Amino acid sequence: MKKKLFWPAVFIGPYFLLFTIFFLFPAFFGLYVSLTEWDMYNTPEFVGLQNYAKILFDESSIYYDQFRLGMGNTLLFVVMAVPLCVVVPLLLAVLLNSKPKGHKFFQSILYMPTLFSISAVMIIWSFLLSLSYGPFRTWFGMDFDLKSTQPWAWICIVGVTLWWCMGSNLVIYVAALAGIPVDQLEAATIDGAGSITKFFKVVIPNLRFQLLFTTVTTTVAQFNIYGQPLMLTGGGPNNSTRVMMMYIQENAFGKGISTAGMSSAMATLMGLVIIAVSAVQLVINRRNAR
Repeated sequence: MKKKLFWPAVFIGPYFLLFTIFFLFPAFFGLYVSLTEWDMYNTPEFVGLQNYAKILFDESSIYYDQFRLGMGNTLLFVVMAVPLCVVVPLLLAVLLNSKPKGHKFFQSILYMPTLFSISAVMIIWSFLLSLSYGPFRTWFGMDFDLKSTQPWAWICIVGVTLWWCMGSNLVIYVAALAGIPVDQLEAATIDGAGSITKFFKVVIPNLRFQLLFTTVTTTVAQFNIYGQPLMLTGGGPNNSTRVMMMYIQENAFGKGISTAGMSSAMATLMGLVIIAVSAVQLVINRRNAR
């Protein structure tokens, strides 16, 4: 028995070591820090649930306002971005699955932005959307800064996010569509089903697992939005695009004295929100699957 477990342990061991170092330890340390008052220099001072009380209930606290504004903006972004990042790649995958001329080329082009870092993507789009020297001003006669005006600031952030991240979901859908049994599509065609009927009666049921996976992973990813508003709008106009991750970073590593304990408490609360939203998605999908 020990010999049988030796080689699996050898191969799995490095993963669990890295998992412990880079995930489990930071997670538990962050939870501990959230219960302290710590400036990242001196010894953490344990304060219990005081940080959470200030964030959730103390209306006179700046952290109360930060959490409400940051979480509200984050939820707004998630509501706008997740459906687009799930549905648009699905529709494009269905179109490409019909194998139009040049479909391999377009598939590669659509996937390419995913290979870029978020910093590179934001630099590209900051140039394109610049009022001073961006080509959008020349092409469309733009005479105001899209990034400094609502609702255009959110439209820019959501649009750039969709352009950047939809390639990964597109690949998943394309692979799943290739695995749909041909006889199901043929049977639907013989029964007189049109394209829309086949999409909802054949394609969607066969992609239920992939849709659940992409919805949950996309939701988690979009809750952690940071680079897009930081580099594109700076959180403006009037803090309307300042998301939760920006407040977490600023409290921990911004100018002045660090409030790492408060920052960790905010991060923990956001993590609980992400877990709750993901759990609801799983429950809804399980009910629909019955």
